[in-house]
Amino acid sequence: MNLATRFVDRNVDEGRGDRVALIHDDGETTYAELAALVNRIGHVLRDLGVGKGDRVLLALSDGIEFVASWYAAQKIGAVTAEVYTFLKPKDYAYYLGYVEPKAVLVDEVTVGALREAGGRDLVVIGDVELRDGERPFGTLVAAAPDRLDAEPTREDDEAIWKFTTGSTGSPKACVHPVRSPLASFENYALGVLGMSEKDRVLSVPKLFFGYARDLTALFPFGVGGTGIAFAARSTPEVLFGLIARHRPTVLVNVPTMMGAMAAHPLASHQDLSCLRLCTSAGEALPPELHRRWDAAFGVEVVDGIGSSEAYHIYLSNSPGAAEHGTLGRPVPGYSARILDEDGYPAPDGEIGTLEITGPTVARGYHGDPVKSAATFHGETVRTGDLFSRDADGFFRHHGRADALLKIGGIFVAPGEIEHVLTAHPEVVDCAVAGYTDGGLTRARAFVVVRDDATVGADELIAFAKARLAGHKYPREIRFVDALPRTANGKLDRRALEDLP
Repeated sequence: MNLATRFVDRNVDEGRGDRVALIHDDGETTYAELAALVNRIGHVLRDLGVGKGDRVLLALSDGIEFVASWYAAQKIGAVTAEVYTFLKPKDYAYYLGYVEPKAVLVDEVTVGALREAGGRDLVVIGDVELRDGERPFGTLVAAAPDRLDAEPTREDDEAIWKFTTGSTGSPKACVHPVRSPLASFENYALGVLGMSEKDRVLSVPKLFFGYARDLTALFPFGVGGTGIAFAARSTPEVLFGLIARHRPTVLVNVPTMMGAMAAHPLASHQDLSCLRLCTSAGEALPPELHRRWDAAFGVEVVDGIGSSEAYHIYLSNSPGAAEHGTLGRPVPGYSARILDEDGYPAPDGEIGTLEITGPTVARGYHGDPVKSAATFHGETVRTGDLFSRDADGFFRHHGRADALLKIGGIFVAPGEIEHVLTAHPEVVDCAVAGYTDGGLTRARAFVVVRDDATVGADELIAFAKARLAGHKYPREIRFVDALPRTANGKLDRRALEDLP
């Protein structure tokens, strides 16, 4: 059940060693080359004292070192945890204290912040002058053997920490065993996306985000396909260039970037015909944005939702059978139900809290037994997301239960207002939060518009008022250059109050 054996070594054993596993900034790496590099890094980790069940923290830019180090830790039975490369020292200090890693791998981008955060005995990738106790990754790897026996692991052995987004509090680690990625590969990658060895996968989010890592460097490897990794921040220009250069078949996306790509001045000049589909997750995709994407590129979008608590995608549309404005139906192997305020199943059409049951539900949150007991119940997780289901079995997202606004004595989901405003042709992005006016709660919208936009606040308020119930439309509009987002692209609602 070792993940490195299943997703890397198996390709070599079955004659696909010469196939390209990963395209990256330094070139291409075949499965045979990747397997050898994984083995060398595995030896390095063992020599550093990392054993089965120990945690390895990766603070690395996207590239071959990230992917090979992740698999190396898995091959020796260690537990992997990954963090974003552009965090502040105080954030890294939190992760160091929370994870208590046996080894920390850093590169030129992260080494300074990790040092400032108190990181010691770092393993450093790249041309960096080392400090006392730090170790040179390249030198150690070059001297290590390229053969390594995999640590026997079972499906229930702890393997992966997946962090929550931190959009409503400090990130927590959802503890996953070996079986979670295996089941997600079978049920989602094969059962929904139909991935094959012909697929080349390019991801907008960075690899520290499990949604991106699995779709780039795990699911394709399960069928002998190819992932594409790049260290630069994702922008429409960077993505257009990578698509033109490498011609991926699957683009792993998020709604924010889909909007930016569709609104880009050069969108009409892009050839995206190589893409057989685009996945969307992280946040619900507004129907109007979906239509803009279709008009701009004509690439089918497979919209879905997952969570760190349930490992990966558990509700998804299917290629050729997508329903705009919905997050599809349960992925094979999962069941979903919507509960009312009293905990009973809600009838179709009514909004309630989503509960998911499936084979990839985490064991719990590390270090938080109280929160774990409230969220996890065997193979069932209570998501905290508000959904409704239509008569055809498609699920619609209505926001987070903890983000509801009580306006005029009635609960209102910010997402409903946001979807209406993003339907305006000059609006690129939008977020809604509550504020107090004379002791009453009102809705305030933070809006990002096109560079050439002429729309004013009064026009947008009137636009929303004509499409929403009287208590729902925003009383105030604030124009901003960009919305605050977490490292994986989700809206950071806590930070909205800090916007001017």
